Amino acid sequence: MTGKTVLIVDDEAAIREMIAVALEMADYDYLEAADAREAHALIVDKQPDLILLDWMLPGTSGVELARRLKREEATADIPIIMLTAKVEEDNKIQGLEAGADDYITKPFSPRELVARLKAVLRRATPPGVDSPIEVEGLTLDPVGHRVTSVEGALTMGPTEYRLLQFFMTHQERVYTRSQLLDQVWGGNVYVEERTVDVHIRRLRKALGDKYDHLIQTVRGTGYRFSTRAA
Repeated sequence: MTGKTVLIVDDEAAIREMIAVALEMADYDYLEAADAREAHALIVDKQPDLILLDWMLPGTSGVELARRLKREEATADIPIIMLTAKVEEDNKIQGLEAGADDYITKPFSPRELVARLKAVLRRATPPGVDSPIEVEGLTLDPVGHRVTSVEGALTMGPTEYRLLQFFMTHQERVYTRSQLLDQVWGGNVYVEERTVDVHIRRLRKALGDKYDHLIQTVRGTGYRFSTRAA
């Protein structure tokens, strides 16, 4: 698998199924939503890597949803490809002005869709995001989903892995428990803030004596990942 997840937002089940098959064949994971409300909940919770968004949706339109996503800090950077039967130039401009990264008109071939999707993901992925991250001999490989030290592989649960990945890609900044819940667990997951403390303890235990000092407690605020002395 590519490790990338695509959210398909279309009220026509047949179109969602066709797109899902194309994504599966191209080794992408996918999620499905039939309207803007369902889509927004999935986006906040699952943080997909890209959204295929139909223009015409029941209730809130795809363009309105795109505008909302681009206004919200947690979702503003997720790339969007608009799907629509509208071919007029002003509609294309409207979609792009709403924040869409690309625009594809129905009917389209699965090959064209996947090619456009790959191109948008390439543009949206900053250099190094898929590259291993190394700090003081501690290495996280996002493609292989592995964490290793100079002494060998480290074993940790999926939540601890996501916490570590977030910390290693956001070093030297303090995050509150609430911010960590939003970024690592997802905005629609309702758990106690103290849950973060439990997973921080597990992460430190998994890192062992050699690296547990990298996860620093900032009293009264939250946590940070730092190579400097606390």
